[in-house]
Order: sequence, then C-alpha cells, then structure tokens
Amino acid sequence: MKYIQSENNPQVKQWRKLLTRKERDKTGTFIVEGFHLVEEALKQSETVSQIILSEGMEVPSRWNYEIPGVTVLPEAIFKTLCETEAPQGILGVCRQNTVVDKLEDMKTFLLIDAVQDPGNLGTMIRTADAAGIDAVIIGTGSVDIYNSKVLRSAQGSHFHLPVIRAELKDWIEKLQDNQIPVYGSALENAVNFKETSTSSSFALLVGNEGSGVNKELLAMTTSNLYVPLFGQSESLNVAVAAGILLYHLRTV
Repeated sequence: MKYIQSENNPQVKQWRKLLTRKERDKTGTFIVEGFHLVEEALKQSETVSQIILSEGMEVPSRWNYEIPGVTVLPEAIFKTLCETEAPQGILGVCRQNTVVDKLEDMKTFLLIDAVQDPGNLGTMIRTADAAGIDAVIIGTGSVDIYNSKVLRSAQGSHFHLPVIRAELKDWIEKLQDNQIPVYGSALENAVNFKETSTSSSFALLVGNEGSGVNKELLAMTTSNLYVPLFGQSESLNVAVAAGILLYHLRTV
C-alpha cells in the first residue's frame, strides 16, 4: 500500500487529468467512483490497474478478487479526484475496452447515434445489458462513454458487455453483410414496432434526443420502427424507447 500526502504529486496530477475526456482518450484509462462500480470492474480480470482510497477507508475484506496496487490519499486530496457530492472513499483506475472480439459469435447489438445526455446514454447501456444484448456501439456526436454521469447511470454495465466508439455507417454495413437486420428508430417512414417479428439476431439503431437518428443512417437500415403514442406527449424519451424496442425485438 502506498501513501501520498501532496496534491502536487505527479501521480495525483495525472489522475486529476483523467477527469477530462482528452486525457481519457489519450491514455485509454478512466476512473470509476464508489464501491459498487469498483467491485464490478474488479470482476473483470486485468481491468482495474489501481485502487485509490481516502484516508481511513479500506478495501472490503469480502472482496475475493485480485486487488491491484492501492494508494491512500488524504481526504481533501481524494475529493479533488471525485465528481460526486458525497464520495464513498474509493476510486478505481480502469482500462478502456476498445475492441469487439468474436463478432461472428455476437447476434444482438444496440447502435447509438449522437445521444448527448449522459443519463440517457448510461441508462441505455444498462438496459442493453439487462436485455442480454451482445454489444453497444456508440457513434460520433455522443457524450463520452466514460463520462462520470454515464458510468453512474450504467451501474457497472460497461464491465459486462463491450461498449465501444465507432463509425455507425461502417457497423451497419458490417452487420448487414453478416445477415443481421438493422432496425432504426424513427417517427417518419416507419412501421409500428409490433408489426416486426422478434429475432435471434438484430441490431437496433437509436438517436439524438431532439433530432433523432441521422437520416443518412436511417436510409441504410433494413427497416425503421416507431413506438405509438397514445397520450399528448410529442415523443418518448430515447432511453425508454430503446428499452421497449430491445425487449420486443429479442427472443427469450
């Protein structure tokens, strides 16, 4: 166990940089806060490279995972690495997952285009995990998948399935080349989702909270679907719509 007492320590400065997307992208690492997220990360071998504790805190004795190096910081310095109002006293430095392996073994996908609200993005990642989706692909224009609010909303699902950033056009073509239908979410030129049969393999494409999915992407899909509205609301929240469609499309 290592103790650091100075906020000017180079390691502390480096960790603080990880609060920015630029540094997360540069280093391929990110920070998770709290016992639940750190534990979920530890369940995945070689994901956590460092655990950071606030002085007076300990790694739970019930954790029987391989524990990497542990550094203890004074509470005041520890809080400078946190983005929650009431930190739990534990952080994990994690490695990003940047590759989807064994595409041929995967059958279900969620594709996300330019979703900017971190709560929505995290909720969709968590919902895809709950629905047993094989991978989540995030296109350009979306909020950073390692944003702290996204991580908290996803509740550890980043560590349960591949969540990667990629060009959606390339993925739509790749999936269709592999005989996997791609369904877009749209209000125009779309069919009621209940008219679409469930399937053992599919990809669902959802988009921006205000403007929806990019029209160029919608033009590439196998079919576009809508969820009917029975009240006076103009639209459904994108995360809610994604949940409805994912659970409809997949077979039990």
